[in-house]
Amino acid sequence: IPCLDVSHGRVVKGVKFQGLRDAGDPAELSARYEAEGADELVLLDVSATTEARGTQVDTVRRVRAELSIPLTVGGGVRNAQNAQDLLEAGADKVSVNTAAVERPELVAEIATRFGSQCAVVAIDAKWVESPGTGDDKFEVLIRSGKESAGLDGIDWARRVVEFGAGELLLTSWDRDGTHEGYDLALVEAVAKAVPVPVIASGGAAHAGHLAAAVNAGADAVLAASIFHDREYTIGQVKRHLAEDGIEVRL
Repeated sequence: IPCLDVSHGRVVKGVKFQGLRDAGDPAELSARYEAEGADELVLLDVSATTEARGTQVDTVRRVRAELSIPLTVGGGVRNAQNAQDLLEAGADKVSVNTAAVERPELVAEIATRFGSQCAVVAIDAKWVESPGTGDDKFEVLIRSGKESAGLDGIDWARRVVEFGAGELLLTSWDRDGTHEGYDLALVEAVAKAVPVPVIASGGAAHAGHLAAAVNAGADAVLAASIFHDREYTIGQVKRHLAEDGIEVRL
C-alpha cells in the first residue's frame, strides 16, 4: 500500500513526521502507483489537524478520478459528517487518529453509520523507556506526532477495536522515514492483541523490510519514500515478496 502524506494539495515526506519535503502531485502519483500494481492507496492530510481544518476534499476527488483501487483517507476527521464528506468524495475507508483519542465514541459513530470496514484507526506510536520502573511501553502520539496522548499503544489498539474499528494503520514514529525497517516488536504486539487487520507503516527501505513486517503479523505493508523516490516500483517489491513465499497479487 503506497501512502500519500498530503499538505495543501501536495505530497510531502519527512523523517519522524518532521522536515517535510515536496514529493509530487497526489493525483499523478496515484495513477502511477495503480499502474504499478498497488492493491490499495492511503491518503493522509498531515496538516489538517494541526491547522484545525478538515481534509481537503478537492484533493480526494482528484485522486479518486485516477483510481479504481480502494482508497483510505484521513487527517482532520472530527465527526461522522466529516467521514461522510470523504466517502462521498471517493474514499472507501476513513482513518481517524487524534479525534479518536480525544473522543473514542467517534470510532463507534463511524462504524455504526458506515460499517466497521470503513472505520480505520491510525495509531502513531513511539517507544518510551522508563528506567527502573519496568514501565517501558509504546506510547500513542497525536497531532502529527507533536504530542503524547499518555496512552499505551497496545491497550489503545484493543480499545478502538472494541469501539468498532475494522482496521488499524500502525505507524512507528521512531522508524518513520528512517529506512531502518518497521518496528517489528510493535507490529507483533499489536497484531497479537487485536482480531482485525493491521497495516504496518514506518521505516521501509526494501522488500526485505516489508516481508519481515508480514512475518511479524502485519496483514498489509505500507510504504512511501521508497516509492516516491523511485527506489523501487510496487511491482518490484511484490515480486520480491512472492519470492519470499508471501502471497501477493501479481
